[in-house]
Amino acid sequence: MFRPDVMPPDNPGESALWFILDRGRLLAKGNADRFDIPNADDLHDLGISMSYEMYLGSLDGRLCYAGVPKTDGLLLNENFKLINLRRLFGVVPDELIWVAGRANQLLYWHVNHQYCGKCGEPTEDKADERAKICPHCQHVNYPRLSPAVIVAVVRENKILLARNRRFKLPFYSVLAGFVEPGESLEDCVKREIKEEVGIAVKNIRYFGSQPWPFPDSLMIAFVADYAEGKIVVDPSELLEAAWFPKEKLPDIPPKISIARQLIDWFLQQA
Repeated sequence: MFRPDVMPPDNPGESALWFILDRGRLLAKGNADRFDIPNADDLHDLGISMSYEMYLGSLDGRLCYAGVPKTDGLLLNENFKLINLRRLFGVVPDELIWVAGRANQLLYWHVNHQYCGKCGEPTEDKADERAKICPHCQHVNYPRLSPAVIVAVVRENKILLARNRRFKLPFYSVLAGFVEPGESLEDCVKREIKEEVGIAVKNIRYFGSQPWPFPDSLMIAFVADYAEGKIVVDPSELLEAAWFPKEKLPDIPPKISIARQLIDWFLQQA
């Protein structure tokens, strides 16, 4: 179990895990079948030092740190690689993926909030909580979360799936979108579905949630029923969208995602 914390111990120890990120790529050790997270000894052997480091907490008793290396172009040997975090789904244990995701989100926040948005002075890490504070005007900035809804729309034993223009892999998924200021989650569901595929939905009910730290989303999942309308795809967002029965699903997202959990829920319905 991961236990978040902001107060690092006096001695991190040699067994501490270090989640080193360089432009969205995680330093991992291992081979194509299995990767792990480096510890303090590994970093010493590779000669890696940090321009910035952050204590994350502990995972099953092992201390966890996030770090930004001092130099670009790390000199790695054959046992270490910098790998896009999403490519490690399925080859790194899920509990390590989520700590790595937390590290990615917090380092992204750090890089983008090094100066006060109120007066422009350099910020500092707040000692007693996860926040940045301006020593000049005392303005406090907390890690950013970008809430987004993700929705499984069902119609007569079929599920609505679409291919997003931004997907690097050719899979289909349920629809999602960011919540706008002044908007309820349910209103966001209705708006996003209407904007992206032109249909109306009803009977919206909560399914679950999942952090998606690429870089800072919180996915809030819903299930909804088709109400009316014909699919008209927004070409700026989607390549295509269609209703799919259980027996003829296209390629779908990996199991680690809440999008896949929604699709699996649909498959389990009688």
